[in-house]
Amino acid sequence: MDAILLDAGSGGRASMRLIHELFFKYFENDILVKMDDAAYLEMKSPLAMSTDSYTVSPLFFRGGNIGTLAVHGTVNDVSMLGARPKYLSCGFIIEEGFSLQDLEKIVQSMAEAAKEAGVKIVTGDTKVVTKGACDKIFINTTGIGEIIPPVCAYGSPSGANAKNGDVILISGTMGDHGLTVMAERENLSFVSDIQSDSAALNHMIERLMLEVGEVHVLRDPTRGGVATTLNEIAEQSKVRCILYEDSLPVHENVRAGASVLGIDPLYLANEGKLLCFVPKDKAGQALAVMKSDKNGKEAAIIGEVAELPAGKSGQVVLQTKMGGMRLLNMLEGAPLPRIC
Repeated sequence: MDAILLDAGSGGRASMRLIHELFFKYFENDILVKMDDAAYLEMKSPLAMSTDSYTVSPLFFRGGNIGTLAVHGTVNDVSMLGARPKYLSCGFIIEEGFSLQDLEKIVQSMAEAAKEAGVKIVTGDTKVVTKGACDKIFINTTGIGEIIPPVCAYGSPSGANAKNGDVILISGTMGDHGLTVMAERENLSFVSDIQSDSAALNHMIERLMLEVGEVHVLRDPTRGGVATTLNEIAEQSKVRCILYEDSLPVHENVRAGASVLGIDPLYLANEGKLLCFVPKDKAGQALAVMKSDKNGKEAAIIGEVAELPAGKSGQVVLQTKMGGMRLLNMLEGAPLPRIC
């Protein structure tokens, strides 16, 4: 069989062959192989849980594919609450006629991403829909993780916990994923030498929680980029976030490509970066932890939290290189849909 047929999602023999010959080949573990309708999990602390659906187009891009994105994205979302991700569920909606070879590439890359992140895929589901009912393949992943012990002392990081005087850090350069997907989808030949930053950040986050301890906010700036994510945090916490333009890390090829397209890198999606708010006296320690991680080599302090002007519900401003201030509003609409 070279392509997925409708009966592969029927629950019969064809489904069993797909499960045993493909999914178990890469996902097999002591929980999944029991083949129950749910996974029996043993957890020892409060839990964090997140779910997300992935529809990225194109399916394969420099630096990853829809499968790695589905693992990285949910692992990161669980981690942002100060948790140690342990288990994932995985649901596939596959278009009739989808290439079995491409499906195997996606499943194999998911298994590799899960292994690197230290999580198990323990339950799942596969549905096949008639040709034209979906665009090739959609994936849903749900993650569960245990809250890391120091969080119990300081409270879970949350967008509602930013404090006046906090320092804002980012774990690396902005916009790599968003511009990569745009360039490959639209065949933009002038955008070169870039690739998605898609990565699991849970190991970095665990070290932040264990070594820094007091972390007020963790958030991955995906859709809408850094500016939109900071606006969400500013509104949740009722604070003013001030960014330093000359401290924002952007790869030069991303900056150049975004300039040609008339897009601000602050609004381009990332899939392997995090924003971190910590008290001022913890900023140096947090930066050192990030820089010592393979996914944080280009981490930087990019701003601070200040008191909100009267009458505002939340605000993000950019302190320009010339010393002026520019208001950064939340993104209106989606300049690039289906980037994750």
